[in-house]
Amino acid sequence: MCLLLGCVLAAGNQPASRGMTKTVSKPLDHALGEHKKKSALLWYDAKYLLIEGKGWKDTEHLFERLPVHARDKVTTVVWNLSKNTAGIAVRFVTDSKVIGAYWDGGAAMNHMAATGNSGLDLYVRRNDKWEFCGVGRPNITTTTATLVNNLPGKPAEYLLYLPLYNKVKDLKVGVSPEAFLAPASERPAEKRPLVFYGTSITQGGCASRAGMCHAAILGRWLDREVINLGFSGAGKMEPALADLLSEISPSVYILESLPNMTTDMVKERVKPFVRTLRHAHPETPILLVENLLLHRDNPQNRALKTAYKNLQKDGVKYLYYMRGDNQLAGRENGTVDGVHPTDLGFFRMATAYAPALGAILKKTGHGR
Repeated sequence: MCLLLGCVLAAGNQPASRGMTKTVSKPLDHALGEHKKKSALLWYDAKYLLIEGKGWKDTEHLFERLPVHARDKVTTVVWNLSKNTAGIAVRFVTDSKVIGAYWDGGAAMNHMAATGNSGLDLYVRRNDKWEFCGVGRPNITTTTATLVNNLPGKPAEYLLYLPLYNKVKDLKVGVSPEAFLAPASERPAEKRPLVFYGTSITQGGCASRAGMCHAAILGRWLDREVINLGFSGAGKMEPALADLLSEISPSVYILESLPNMTTDMVKERVKPFVRTLRHAHPETPILLVENLLLHRDNPQNRALKTAYKNLQKDGVKYLYYMRGDNQLAGRENGTVDGVHPTDLGFFRMATAYAPALGAILKKTGHGR
């Protein structure tokens, strides 16, 4: 089974989120909350809420992306980048009129907004769709911030994204003392996560908010958990990463690492990488994505297309292919520096991806 994907979803026609949480876990005991000086809120450790965006539980710290056993298998660069919290999010339900957050904070790179680099990004589910709700602007050191106030005071589900390019060791959510706070319900078992593997673009450089990279946008549009395994400058399809990705059981693998690879790397590594995933998961869809920064007739993209066709000839099933030249298409340039997308660029990427992933999920029976 194979499918060539390159369709575009018109702006404003994003798929509505489905599967709104009908029930919640038991509200947290108020005794778990703590008071802070000069704050009227009650603060709860985020470890008591539902943590998403992690492929493994056995990480050195709660908010990290690779497991302990990966340390000696991956490069030092990948290991250090895995400490960044890209894609990790907290889902919870509360009836509080005010929501605050306390976290490690941090600085920013010279071409990326601090709110995306080190800030928090809050969304609320309304009418079965995720809507932006508030942002946590970081300080250099630990930050206490009100994310949103003047809420209706009715129970609602929230999604809080952690920073794209910073570490978080301590995260607390603050709500009004009289309000309840509870973990959101687990997603349905058939709605397995989307796994993105790739580069600094995958990791989210240079979105202005943590929820504005294409992987996060697609997670909201398709209402899926997203595991973001983007490693800035270091997503190069090494065999160790194929082995690690094989330990996860997603609904789709999205492989978009070409901007970090040479043409020779594409020729040498794509087929073994795919075969490793396919051996571990015989029916899980795998989407190969061209380099969006290069013309589709560039040698690197031609090498990917050749690998795709050869894998097909070899009988590899549930393999899909996506063009890159339409992802940043538009009248105005959608990048910060000619490489890393702005929010406009990420929106265009998500718009290109959404129908492709929707078709894969439907075709393979994971679209429920």
